[in-house]
Amino acid sequence: MSRLPPPLDRLPLPIIGSPLFIISNPQLVVAQCIAGVVGSMPALNARPAAQLEDWLAEITETLAAYNRAHPEQPAAPFAINQIVHKSNDRLEHDMQMCVKYKVPIIITSLGAREDINAAAHSYGGVVLHDIINNKFAHKAIEKGADGLIAVATGAGGHAGVKSPFALVQEIRQWFDGPLALSGSIATGGAVLAAQAMGADFAYIGSAFIATEEARANAAYKQAIVDGSSDDIVYSNLFTGVHGNYLAPSIRAAGLDPEHLPESDPSKMNFSGGATKAWKDIWGCGQGIGVIDRVQSTADFVAQLRREYAAARARLLERAPA
Repeated sequence: MSRLPPPLDRLPLPIIGSPLFIISNPQLVVAQCIAGVVGSMPALNARPAAQLEDWLAEITETLAAYNRAHPEQPAAPFAINQIVHKSNDRLEHDMQMCVKYKVPIIITSLGAREDINAAAHSYGGVVLHDIINNKFAHKAIEKGADGLIAVATGAGGHAGVKSPFALVQEIRQWFDGPLALSGSIATGGAVLAAQAMGADFAYIGSAFIATEEARANAAYKQAIVDGSSDDIVYSNLFTGVHGNYLAPSIRAAGLDPEHLPESDPSKMNFSGGATKAWKDIWGCGQGIGVIDRVQSTADFVAQLRREYAAARARLLERAPA
């Protein structure tokens, strides 16, 4: 078993809801935490920047009130995602807010920085850094991250191309700390498979887009319900970094999903252009084929819990005497 620091050592379910650019909001984060999974959102979803403090206050106070009312079954902790990229001119401000509100978990993406890790550690926060290969995993831990999120092929948003088996195996050869696995996980059985592979947590994003609390429009949610892995396109055109997107949204923008040009990674800009890209072009992972309806976050997590228990029971039945 991994060495899991608080609060990762006492999660009701081994699931972290991944931060969904533009889509995650306090309503979704709180619903995820109360349901028993780590809820998260990108700091950049709060626009203008001053809104981040309002949102952090709302999340913190709502979860504290829930925990006081339910001491026997407290909510899971929440996480804030920081885009550690030179185009993010809000990073210093947003980390100051995270320090002020003592955000339990910081998820860093697109760059690892020692000062960001130190800021989180100053109040006892935990830092998880998402990576797409073993090389970046080493760099993240060397710079002080506490844990890793292995973003394998098929994940929504900025995904890698490594098989989850290869990625987790390579990381576990040298790292025994917190490890989450991302990539097409949308059932309780897949959560158990991630653990069997060596991960501590499943990192689930796209499936939460099709929940009532998610800040996505109805057409986006329905496209996830109607879609499958065949509808996912891997391209770097929209933000400069390769990611997975829903083909229907690409067609709606007047583009041919099967003949997209390459983009210059230096054009990536999370302070402006990427926001429009992610609003019009819908990020999504390959695991959506099992999503058959829009439902509340509580109902979806309850479904995952039932499926997880059933998968464990099946394996125990098949275990040799």
